[in-house]
Amino acid sequence: MNKEWSAKNKQFQQELKKNTFSKGIQTLLELRKELFEVVEEVMSHSTKEELCAMPFVNANGYHNKTIAYSIWHIFRIEDIVCNTILQEQEQVLFQGFLEKIQSPIITTGNELVKEEIADFSRKLDMEALFEYAKEVKRVSDQYLQSLEYTDLKRKVIERKEAVIESGCVSESELSYWLIDYWCGKDVKGLLQMPFSRHWIMHIEALLRIQKGLK
Repeated sequence: MNKEWSAKNKQFQQELKKNTFSKGIQTLLELRKELFEVVEEVMSHSTKEELCAMPFVNANGYHNKTIAYSIWHIFRIEDIVCNTILQEQEQVLFQGFLEKIQSPIITTGNELVKEEIADFSRKLDMEALFEYAKEVKRVSDQYLQSLEYTDLKRKVIERKEAVIESGCVSESELSYWLIDYWCGKDVKGLLQMPFSRHWIMHIEALLRIQKGLK
């Protein structure tokens, strides 16, 4: 894991105490800003062919995907968690972005494997995908800034049915575990996955994909 990102991720977690909570949220927002700049840099300097390429298709690890898939996956998960689970409001995807992106799925994409990932990636409008990612981040950052220390221990188990009903998590065994995973956490647990560490894992993977293409 990138040492600077890892250190900042650790720092924000340590700061999520009563007396340093605001500082912790600010550290998290700074980390997310740095990570999103990487996403923007990669997308703006890659062709569609590169965004859909799988140089490590048979590898074990998150880098066996495409860059486009990685971005879809990061922000679909955050959209579902932030909006359906935490804020109990409409997901960003359903505010006109699904049609613009031209995605054939509304799920996180966990159920897709190998060539399915490449096929899926080629169907996406990359400019719209980036705009979607940017809007999900904006909405999430707004939510993070609204949090108070007392919110951290709030459980979200009661949102399980809403996630199931949304159809945004595939019933595949590769995906369905996500519902129990998310809904078994409290707000503090979700700040780690997916609002911070999940980003780091997949952005490091897409950088590895990009390097593999060079």
